[in-house]
Amino acid sequence: MKRNYNLDEKPEHILVTGGTGFIGTYLCKRLIETGHSVNVLDLFEPDSDLRSINFIKGDVRNPNAMRAAMEDCTAVFHLAAAHHDFGIQRETYFSVNEIGSQVVCDTMDLYGIKRACFYSSVAVYGDAPDPHHEECVKLPTTAYGQSKLTAEEVFRRWANQGQGRKALVIRPTNTFGPHNFANMYALIRQIYLRRFIPVGNGQNVKSICYVENLVNASLCLWGYSDQPFDVYNYVDKPDLTSNQISEAIYVALERRVPQLRIPLWLALVLGLPFDIISTFTGLNLPVSTQRIRKFADTQTRFEVEKLLKTGFQPEVSLTEGIRRMVEWYETNGRHQPPIYRLPPNEVAF
Repeated sequence: MKRNYNLDEKPEHILVTGGTGFIGTYLCKRLIETGHSVNVLDLFEPDSDLRSINFIKGDVRNPNAMRAAMEDCTAVFHLAAAHHDFGIQRETYFSVNEIGSQVVCDTMDLYGIKRACFYSSVAVYGDAPDPHHEECVKLPTTAYGQSKLTAEEVFRRWANQGQGRKALVIRPTNTFGPHNFANMYALIRQIYLRRFIPVGNGQNVKSICYVENLVNASLCLWGYSDQPFDVYNYVDKPDLTSNQISEAIYVALERRVPQLRIPLWLALVLGLPFDIISTFTGLNLPVSTQRIRKFADTQTRFEVEKLLKTGFQPEVSLTEGIRRMVEWYETNGRHQPPIYRLPPNEVAF
């Protein structure tokens, strides 16, 4: 494989779908910093930090919007997705993630574009208590994971149907960083408000990654792989346990780590009323038995030997990434209402 980490050598005109989302915003900024011009197709308006992009408001499932966004581009980074675990119908995951990917590939055919990067997910593996590498059996347990796996196959077919085509697939794990309002934000908020009680023994491993490391790895792989279809996991190492994650937050907040712990079974019992309220009201509550089990009991382990063989080394450690996110939360994040980007069930404009 050739190595080409200098992305400034040949500036490109790149389409980023989902470019105003959490990871997409970081990616667009990095692409612009390295000399590329960027089109963004998204349902949601960009913030003020992305003024230098060419923004097209539209749905990835809409061929007309996709053609308008992809015109004159030379490559595509496809991030637009239905991904939240609450408030999305099963059919919508497949409509956005699989059909949307087909619209991307069909439009690349139309314009003769031969290079694409697709952000998939480690959710394609399903449960992963033991280490999972790229060739492990895929047994996704959620509609999100299943739809991401079928979307990968869309790009595999596209790559194999034309000479000189290249599809890079990246499977990130749970990604965090400033401006993200997902799991790490919720944990930081609970600890900051002194509402967090450690559950269980806290020794379950949680594979996670810091957003800037993910983006840098993506751009390095973009210049590295010369395979028609290539897949890489992205996880920051070494893995942390749930104990170590919460302890890193306490340290960043300059607070003492609590010694009191409650057993998992008791936490699950205490979480049942929240499940009942959520079922009858449709509210996405911050506490649920699923969330308790996911953080305090479920183990996720993914491997990145394939990526490390390319020579890539992340610049930000997990503990430093957590410190940066805590700093953002204290100065800005705690004053902002959480942002949830849910796609419509039907194709929009």
